[in-house]
Amino acid sequence: MNRGREMKKLLMVLVTLIVAVGLAACGNDSSSKKDSDSKSKTASEDKTFVVGTEGTYAPFSFHDKNDKLTGYDIDVVKAVAKEMDYKVKFKETQWDSMFAGLDSGRFNVVANQVGINDERKEKYKFSEPYTYSQGVLVVNKDNTDIKSFDDVKGKKLAQTFTSNYGKLAKSKGAELTKVDGFNQAMDLLQSNRVEGTFNDNISYLDYKKQKPNAKVKAIEGNAEKSQSALTFSKKEDDKTIKEVNKAMKKLKDNGELAKISEKWFGEDVSKP
Repeated sequence: MNRGREMKKLLMVLVTLIVAVGLAACGNDSSSKKDSDSKSKTASEDKTFVVGTEGTYAPFSFHDKNDKLTGYDIDVVKAVAKEMDYKVKFKETQWDSMFAGLDSGRFNVVANQVGINDERKEKYKFSEPYTYSQGVLVVNKDNTDIKSFDDVKGKKLAQTFTSNYGKLAKSKGAELTKVDGFNQAMDLLQSNRVEGTFNDNISYLDYKKQKPNAKVKAIEGNAEKSQSALTFSKKEDDKTIKEVNKAMKKLKDNGELAKISEKWFGEDVSKP
């Protein structure tokens, strides 16, 4: 009799284990489905731009005093979306996670002053440019050691590692300190923890506009002029890119893009 009871208990334990494993498997399937559903569709599938942007990169993408996301890039992508009758949603992320977010489908377009280069062209699709800028080297005003781009060899510069300017600094032999964006780089520069930072002249001009007493200066050099554009994954169909470019052209032709540019910079940076 005791042996029979023990066998029944053992069977009950086995059945309980099997049910638990089955429920766990179902839970994993549900979780996987949830993860899959959280991925953004391509812009054309949903007629929605799910936009990856920093939100900390003034004057392009940042929060104003009321904590509202605003900036030049934000205004541009909103204007394009309006022309195309698309909805817009924003997902903020650090620059060095931006392309990973686009690759994984967390968002379907990036509006964050993404410079067009050959390496990126192999992996992504771009709209027509909406910003033309030139790289400068920003250093403290009293710095007499650095007079040109070539003088940064062995110097400590604050850069985002995956940006064009991070690559420029590395190519010049600088020692890189990783930052999340231009403002953080300027904080490190002002506190003398780095000796400089490469970025575009527009960011520098805006910084000086916001902080006219900042004791920094910009050194011009042989950096190529940069063209920035809305950036899509290769999954996005070419028809959508053509529609984006059509909307961008209309905004240029009717003066709306110039108006947005002048609002933020006092001049038109949307043309060469």
